[in-house]
Amino acid sequence: MTTQTARGRRRATGPAPEPRPVVAHMAERPRDAHRDERRRRRSPFRQVTEFASASGVGQKAGIALAATGLVLTVTVPVTSPVMASNPGGSGALSAAVQPDVTAAAAAKVDFSRTAVTTKGDPDGKLKQLLSAQSVGSITRAASAGTLGGPLDQLVTASPYGYRVSPITGGAGEFHRGQDFAAQCGTAVHAAASGTVTFNGWHPFGGGNRVVIDHGNGLETTYNHLSSASVEVGQKVSRGDVVAMSGTTGASTGCHLHFEVMVNGDVVDPLGWL
Repeated sequence: MTTQTARGRRRATGPAPEPRPVVAHMAERPRDAHRDERRRRRSPFRQVTEFASASGVGQKAGIALAATGLVLTVTVPVTSPVMASNPGGSGALSAAVQPDVTAAAAAKVDFSRTAVTTKGDPDGKLKQLLSAQSVGSITRAASAGTLGGPLDQLVTASPYGYRVSPITGGAGEFHRGQDFAAQCGTAVHAAASGTVTFNGWHPFGGGNRVVIDHGNGLETTYNHLSSASVEVGQKVSRGDVVAMSGTTGASTGCHLHFEVMVNGDVVDPLGWL
């Protein structure tokens, strides 16, 4: 109920009505039918960057943007032809293709063991090393690893060089090879391919001894053997069993005395193993 005031305004005589509640409209906005189409349409530059990323070239791809036509050129080192084009027709993407390698029909391709060597062909590596230069001028860095171990396990018992003699106890004895610990009867292997030039008794303390000539002045010797299974003149390959270790000659116990000789002079075997 309202009343009229003197100035003509109406004044409410009852309580004010409650405000109308605000209704939140959570209706989903209509989906843009062209949104997915716009997402599928990528700019030429974006195509180039995605192509470079997928190809693994990253920043190594050289991108040139022409002033007109937005033609993109990417130079990518590849091993097979790679071509791509812009579906929209506004640009093109190309990759450099490596040219075919050809040879004349009369060209000579040498596949001999001295020309092709790998880590799996140690004898080829040794043969190439010996034929490339005089064996006496081969450096330790070049010779390291060219000979195989004469035993399956190499445990040094006495190194190459001057030492105290285990026989006499005197100082200053020159030890001509490497002594490797081995029980008597342990298989002894050829350190590389070659020809057996000696099999017999060594009168200067080596006991039963085998010598293998590997060519170009390189020889290996195997000493204090209990027995040998090769004959003089026999061809052997790297890893072949040539003898059994022992303690014959000037020896204080079972072991293998292994020597490497270059032009008749002994050198440290560890420089070749």
